[in-house]
Amino acid sequence: MPILMDVQIQPKNTLPTYKDLSFSSHYSGATNVGLIRGGYHFAHPDTSSGAAQANYFLANGGSWSNDGITLPGMLDLEGNCAGLSTSAMVSWIKDFSDTYHSKTGRYPLLYTNPSWWSSCTGGSSAFINTNSLVLARYSSSSGTPPGGWPYYTIWQFNDAYQYGGDSDTFNGDIAGLKKLAAG
Repeated sequence: MPILMDVQIQPKNTLPTYKDLSFSSHYSGATNVGLIRGGYHFAHPDTSSGAAQANYFLANGGSWSNDGITLPGMLDLEGNCAGLSTSAMVSWIKDFSDTYHSKTGRYPLLYTNPSWWSSCTGGSSAFINTNSLVLARYSSSSGTPPGGWPYYTIWQFNDAYQYGGDSDTFNGDIAGLKKLAAG
């Protein structure tokens, strides 16, 4: 069963907020064709707190519902380190993650690549027991997950897909994917 993580909600540097204007049509379209789907938030730790960004994400389509087809929201961690120390970045991620969890009962998926995780969090293992890893590694092999995660949950291995978007694979069977969506 295909997965759609197509929704982008992010604060912009000097503008109050940004929301993908196609969010509703993408989300309902994914539902209509039977996809397990979810939203993602592109982190901007230099613009506001993790809690503020989690609350914005939740208020604009990033929530989780126990319907069996909605994945927990995903926090997209890539780009630069926003001028934060590794400990400050881990605190920012924890602020986002804990806020999301307090409102939904689920921890967000964390999307990152090994280089970013090492540079920006110092290879932190703070999230391996709470947050599932969405590994971004464009390669023929997933390699070793960063931060002490024993495995990836979803692996993004290419930035092209025949129907548009990226190429991702779930580390398990359809029952496991449905379990991830159902909680």
